[in-house]
Amino acid sequence: MAGTTLAEIIQPEIWVPYVIRLTAEKSALVRSGIIQNDTQFDSLASQAGPVVNMPFWSDLSGESEAVKEGKDLTADGIKAKKDVAAIIRRAKMWSSTDLAAAMSGSDPSAAIASLVADFWARDMQHELIALLNGIFGTSETVTTAPGAENQLDISGGTGNAAKFSASAFIDAEQLLGDNKTTLSAVVMHSATEAALKKQNLIETIQPSNDVGFGVYQGKRVIVDDGCPVDTSKGVYTTYLFGSGAVALGNGSPVGFVPAETDRDKKKGSGVDFLINRKQYIMHVRGMAFQNVNTESEGPTRVQLADPANYKAVYDHKLIRVVSFKHKL
Repeated sequence: MAGTTLAEIIQPEIWVPYVIRLTAEKSALVRSGIIQNDTQFDSLASQAGPVVNMPFWSDLSGESEAVKEGKDLTADGIKAKKDVAAIIRRAKMWSSTDLAAAMSGSDPSAAIASLVADFWARDMQHELIALLNGIFGTSETVTTAPGAENQLDISGGTGNAAKFSASAFIDAEQLLGDNKTTLSAVVMHSATEAALKKQNLIETIQPSNDVGFGVYQGKRVIVDDGCPVDTSKGVYTTYLFGSGAVALGNGSPVGFVPAETDRDKKKGSGVDFLINRKQYIMHVRGMAFQNVNTESEGPTRVQLADPANYKAVYDHKLIRVVSFKHKL
């Protein structure tokens, strides 16, 4: 491999699609069904603006009328509403010192792609936590969380009433009413998972062709220490998700360069750089992004976590995400 540069290894038109596919394969969020890629969102994510508008028709309401001879029926209507998603633009650069181990492999391009895919799978998970922090958070200007109807907080209770329990978990599910059957996965802090494991409440599933994972009350467990925790009060937040609750679109706008290499010839024997860029949508269906105080190119992760940036536009039972605040 002596003398081989990243530019000779990486062919963007082959490498980039492979990284995107591999990222999905490695993402627990995608494997659990929480996030689903949608070709329509791929197209939306390729637009130039910071947000995309998605009009939809609200559900029909009211009741049927009794038929009476000679009496006219009352005409009802249907209302148009608008969901809005933010376009997320992110980039990361690595130098050959970070990739040195990968370049020693028999297929360095595949090895580098695997490392990059692992990075983006983790980064996507952190991005989703930021979104949830905004949807279920409050601030000086937003005193009621945008997703308040989908939030159960038992942390203010006394003793066991404030702690995570099977009964309280069922109460959290019930926030979606008859739509609770769509809930399929749960994202929790590692301390919450550890507490449940000590009680032998998490079952381990070991597929023959995949990595094992935990299950709680029939729902796949995903562990992420980005889940909010108030250490001073011992309050943790756990999220319940329905299948397809989050839409994913991978954009490829005109003039977009998703991957490129560079080389600094002056550094010692030379340093190679790999730059990977992503433009995508990751949107909790039914929570319209308000684009308040965000960058012109799109929101930063801090701005994604701002409650002022969200407004519920679906009936709350159709927003397949629940926030459950508790102690351990």
